[in-house]
Amino acid sequence: MAHQVEGEGWQGIVGDLSADRKAFRNVPWGKAMMWLFLLSDTFVFGCFLTSYMSVRMSTTVAWPNPSEVFALTIGGAHIPLILIAIMTFVLISSSGTMAMAVNFAYRRDRAKTAALMLATAVLGATFVGMQAFEWTKLISEGVRPWANPFGAAQFGSTFFMITGFHGLHVSAGVIYLSIVAFRVSRGVYERKGNYEIVEIAGLYWHFVDLVWVFIFAFFYLW
Repeated sequence: MAHQVEGEGWQGIVGDLSADRKAFRNVPWGKAMMWLFLLSDTFVFGCFLTSYMSVRMSTTVAWPNPSEVFALTIGGAHIPLILIAIMTFVLISSSGTMAMAVNFAYRRDRAKTAALMLATAVLGATFVGMQAFEWTKLISEGVRPWANPFGAAQFGSTFFMITGFHGLHVSAGVIYLSIVAFRVSRGVYERKGNYEIVEIAGLYWHFVDLVWVFIFAFFYLW
């Protein structure tokens, strides 16, 4: 009898969660799932950065100087970290346009929401383009996942792995935002009377921006 009651209890819980689109104290189901995804992704990036710190502190070979490795020569002047600074500014700016898009979505302003989401996607694509240029420059200078002319060989493997994984997230975000912006412009969510998807997309994009802040601090400033 006790086993039957216990079974019915678990079945009731599963049934409630399956039938109710608003679980976790009235948090929309889609938003809750995005938070769970971001939490799992936080662990992945955390493991990557922890591994990077472990490798860097344990290596016996000198670690490359970021001011030299990531410098650009412009007009005859050797400017350290100039490309990285621009990339960071672009990505942080995209977080601002995304926040404004969410704000206008709450106001049911379809045109401005779509325009700001597209602007966010363009800034994200610009960031990815600059990251591709950075990779091309380092590869042309001999940096590989298994070798590095500037110092410790582990530099290449950790750099390409972490920045590549983040760049993949940004690229996926650009596609995601573009699709949502298109659907917003077509009035799909207005007819549904719910712009919740815009806020969910914003959660993902702000997470991507936040992760870059940590990558910037660990790779380029340390």
